[in-house]
Amino acid sequence: MKVDPVCGMEVDERSEHRAIYKGRIYFFCSRECKEEFERDPEAYLKGGPKGMPHK
Repeated sequence: MKVDPVCGMEVDERSEHRAIYKGRIYFFCSRECKEEFERDPEAYLKGGPKGMPHK
């Protein structure tokens, strides 16, 4: 299991929601978390998970 860097949930590596940033693959629980990460990856990598993104 991997940890979603946006919300902190455990995510199966088979998740279709993933992104590559600086050569590393990140896994997400949802499209919303993936899109939030892609807006500002460094904020999540430096500050840690911040909970589910709001629409």
